[in-house]
Amino acid sequence: MAPKKVFGIVLAGGEGKRLMPLTADRAKPAVPFGGNFRLIDFALSNLVNSGLQKIVVLTQYKSHSLDRHVAETWRMEGLLGSYVASVPAQQRLGKRWFAGSADAILQSLNLLRDERPDIVVVVGADHVYRMDFHQMVEAHIASGRSATVAAIRQPIGLADQFGVIQVADDDPTKIEAFLEKPKDAVGLVDSPGEILASMGNYVFDADALVDAVLRDGQIEASDHDMGGDIVPDFVARGDAGVYDLKRNDVPGSNERDRYYWRDVGTIDSFYDAHMDLIAPVPVFNLYNQDWPIFNQQTNLPPAKFVRDANGNTGSTVDSLVSLGCLVSGAQVERSMIGPWCGIDSGAKVLDSIVFERASIGAGSVVNRAILDKDVVIAPGAQVGIDREADEARGFTVTESGITVVGKGVRVDA
Repeated sequence: MAPKKVFGIVLAGGEGKRLMPLTADRAKPAVPFGGNFRLIDFALSNLVNSGLQKIVVLTQYKSHSLDRHVAETWRMEGLLGSYVASVPAQQRLGKRWFAGSADAILQSLNLLRDERPDIVVVVGADHVYRMDFHQMVEAHIASGRSATVAAIRQPIGLADQFGVIQVADDDPTKIEAFLEKPKDAVGLVDSPGEILASMGNYVFDADALVDAVLRDGQIEASDHDMGGDIVPDFVARGDAGVYDLKRNDVPGSNERDRYYWRDVGTIDSFYDAHMDLIAPVPVFNLYNQDWPIFNQQTNLPPAKFVRDANGNTGSTVDSLVSLGCLVSGAQVERSMIGPWCGIDSGAKVLDSIVFERASIGAGSVVNRAILDKDVVIAPGAQVGIDREADEARGFTVTESGITVVGKGVRVDA
């Protein structure tokens, strides 16, 4: 039997309102993460590592930096017919934007008609995780069903934060019901304290997906959402299966990060996911060479740590520092520092995330903060020390006390 032709679709058109101001000037999947990466790099790395050779990224809002990143970073071997292509909203069905994730696929059906795949893998662009989709595709084919939803086990107390999958009593791989943020979820038979939460990743028989989005497009009351409308349609027809991430074995993973998955849709979750990377024994391991997370390869010098003009050495501990950085007699603790950053004498950067080309002046303090690209912290200035002062300057401060300074802002003492 000839191998199935598998096509990948990455849904990257979301606005990311809950990540403001980090999404004020860029699409959510283009938000920097982990120093050298963008959020979309995790989804694309998983697909490429899984053997997919033809992948499209459907974009919409503020997509310039995302489109550029895909074009510059994800250069596949065209001679062999491989590609990762960014496809913006084309308004093929009228003068309108995508009305939802299912509508994005509906308006892009020309891509499926051109490639004629047997199987379509549809994934979100803004989650941090590792997953071998080849294994999920094999399980999907073996099931005989037309749709398969990837799911991860979560504590039952968090059920009201997810789309929850309820499985059939006689078949733990068949979806009986798909519940959106239920208040009264029932635990799994083999683990009553857990539920199966949708990861936002799907595998479809191509013809069934095309049929589903065409029918959904005719329903005016639909939200045209993959999780909210398309999957329940397959469930109602008894044609949807679930793929428990516990079945997935990613090369190089360990017991600590094997089933790691984070939706970084809020400032707090974005911050917490970075702290997972920084932990001495990381909760998510960026150093897995058997399943690498790929990123843009730029010509940058190594990070450099030097004494200041007075001979003070400073210290950098429990932190990740990207290429091109210069840390001069400063204190950096439990922080993520992006490329081309400068941190001057006597400055303190504590429990923070710093994006590309930030400048942190001598004697300044940055505490529990996120600094976007090109932020300048003047000598002696403070961020994340006085909540009222930060809010008075127009900075976003979350309930948990994380201060966010927007792109290109200068903070004076």
